[in-house]
Amino acid sequence: MTATVAAEFVVEAAGWPGEEALERLLAPALATAAARAEPRAAALSLAIAFADDDHVRALNRDFRGKDKPTNVLSFPAPPEATPPGGPAFLGDVVLARETITREAAEAGIPLEAHLVHLTVHGFLHLLGYDHQDDDDAERMEHLETAILADLGLPDPHAPIDD
Repeated sequence: MTATVAAEFVVEAAGWPGEEALERLLAPALATAAARAEPRAAALSLAIAFADDDHVRALNRDFRGKDKPTNVLSFPAPPEATPPGGPAFLGDVVLARETITREAAEAGIPLEAHLVHLTVHGFLHLLGYDHQDDDDAERMEHLETAILADLGLPDPHAPIDD
């Protein structure tokens, strides 16, 4: 069973493409991730916020105790957040524009490819995947690599050639 994914794209900060452009780029990635990850529900929903480093830094400080920006944060929703008869609401993914842009430039990869990877990464967190130990990290990285390969994108975990 392949789950359908409905995502609300919310641009909160300057510098991001418009919501329609982000949806064109990221909706196929979410659909591919849902097909590969085999979630338990047939219909899924989530919100993706396109923020800046200041907003993500505040969230990271307030919810994770880390007073610095990061590229992506995921906030899983409690089960009661799903409306009766509606798609399973997974939660929110928040992306930080400056950090993602800097990381892509430093790695020498297209910004769009890095954004797709981090969106998939955040989505997988909402589905329960994690990388707290080596086995979980290997499982999640393997899945991310397979999803990106399905989309024609390079392995985000391959060593960077200098």
